[in-house]
Amino acid sequence: MSIVVTGSIAYDYLMSFPGKFTDQIVPDKLARLSVSFLVDDMARHRGGVAPNIAYSMRLLGGDPIILGTVGQDFGDYRNWLEENGIRTDQIVVIPEKFTASFFVNTDIEQNQIASFYTGAMADSKNVSLASRGLTDAELVIISPSDPAAMLNYAQECRTLGIPFAYDPSQQTARLSGEELRASIPGAAYLMVNDYELAVIQEKTGWDLARIRAEVDTLIVTEGEKGSVIYRGASETRIPIAPPSHVAEPTGAGDAYRGGFFAALSAGLPVEVCGRVGALCSTYVLEQVGTSNHRFTLGEFAERYEAAFGPEPMLKKMTG
Repeated sequence: MSIVVTGSIAYDYLMSFPGKFTDQIVPDKLARLSVSFLVDDMARHRGGVAPNIAYSMRLLGGDPIILGTVGQDFGDYRNWLEENGIRTDQIVVIPEKFTASFFVNTDIEQNQIASFYTGAMADSKNVSLASRGLTDAELVIISPSDPAAMLNYAQECRTLGIPFAYDPSQQTARLSGEELRASIPGAAYLMVNDYELAVIQEKTGWDLARIRAEVDTLIVTEGEKGSVIYRGASETRIPIAPPSHVAEPTGAGDAYRGGFFAALSAGLPVEVCGRVGALCSTYVLEQVGTSNHRFTLGEFAERYEAAFGPEPMLKKMTG
């Protein structure tokens, strides 16, 4: 299956706060909120939702095509992607800009406060599937990017008759109710976490039944509770794959998506895709950074069996 992954391509600046954010917030002063957190450490990592998804897909034998825009400082990141077997020919450089940057601070309870600098990502709205010769894609993943680009890709997929997975995640807060009502309908897959689902419901005025009716498959991740896959009249709960430890949560949702779509590309049932995604997510939780996890297909299969039991169909991915 030819899968195009659109979305942000960025550098991640990860920081750790040795306390609880909630201890620093005075509820009756929220109207004039002004807080500063002294962090213990900071590290720069390769990030962005599209490469994060593509990386986990590639680890599981997929061959994703990343479509996005980057700045003049992208050279070392491009080299790393190519060294890991990920195609970069559809990544467009905007010479006069810098690559987007994500700044996230995590406290001791794994709560996060984040900011995102758009940079070259803003130009993704000027790049279409047709202009890059990608009209033969079998599936397009529309992950967080410039909001206009996300809307454009959803409409272009409908026009071209290409199935698409809509993953608004971090941009759910930015997208208006009108924009969500325009971009969600017709999606083959809608992927959100439980908080984002609540935001979508509030902004669109749609209840869960209406959202399920607008898409073929709705997948809702719920942190330590696992995830739920709604398809037609069915509702399938997917448990987590227990982590050995939790290092840092950034990118866990992207890894879930990468695992899910790698399994889907291999022709596995959606419930198995969900469990593959859950295990990919666990690998990321155990590392600092969004694409520092590694495993062989054999190691992945062994850990899958330990977490979820034997699954003969997994051989379609692992050989």
